[in-house]
Amino acid sequence: MVGVAAVVGSPIDHSLSPALHRAGFAATGVDWDYVAFDVPVGSGAAAVDAMRTFGLAGLSVTTPLKAEVAAAVDRLAPAATALGAVNTVALEGARLVGHSTDGDGFVASLAAAGVDVSGCRVGVVGAGGAARSLVDALGRAGVAELLIVNRTADAAARAAALAAVGRVGRADELVDVELVVNATSVGMGTDQVPIDPALLRPEQVVVDLVYHPVRTALLRAADAAGCRTVDGLGMLVHQAVLQQELWTGRRPDPTVLRAAADAELQRRAIPGA
Repeated sequence: MVGVAAVVGSPIDHSLSPALHRAGFAATGVDWDYVAFDVPVGSGAAAVDAMRTFGLAGLSVTTPLKAEVAAAVDRLAPAATALGAVNTVALEGARLVGHSTDGDGFVASLAAAGVDVSGCRVGVVGAGGAARSLVDALGRAGVAELLIVNRTADAAARAAALAAVGRVGRADELVDVELVVNATSVGMGTDQVPIDPALLRPEQVVVDLVYHPVRTALLRAADAAGCRTVDGLGMLVHQAVLQQELWTGRRPDPTVLRAAADAELQRRAIPGA
């Protein structure tokens, strides 16, 4: 089976998706290629039309197009319906179906790291698109409680409503949860932390979705507090694994995709590479 998949969004030159997916296709013996297109806000529907026109076999969707693409596909899978956002478009016959693999990829990344979320109390910092996908998936995965901590209470309430066990929380309540997740961009390329490290306890698992740098200031603070930590590349890898299953019916080894991501990040860190 020969095909071409693509990622669309803007900016797109930072995306690790081409490296991950090309490695995954090679590992499963699928004769596919993967390309990236910078598509600005307002052009999500045009990107879906282009998928039809050019016969693309799969589409990854990133910021700022997830809601626009959700409105343009033929049908939405349940998670995408709940979120009103799509990060994946797959073919079902002649129909284009929008999916969201981010949340389930996050839960899968925790399972791969030996973290069982069922029955856990979870604190999610942030209420944007990434946080919303986590709340939806964690609610379906059977967590006991989901605290949404965000500067804007209305946004936190909308995110919390995606799970029956969700509620708006305060930052100081994070000391009582078992799993802390940073779903904001705080710490991306900086030494900022999204929460007070004094709230962290050794019994907790701390996850940071930011992966630039991979070991963020939050994860370093969590290490110092004796917490177990999980970096943001896990979610990126496992959501890509789910995308390839939707497109090709084959499941690549997540360790292959992780190695490709690590190698690409290392390459980008070398001046002149």
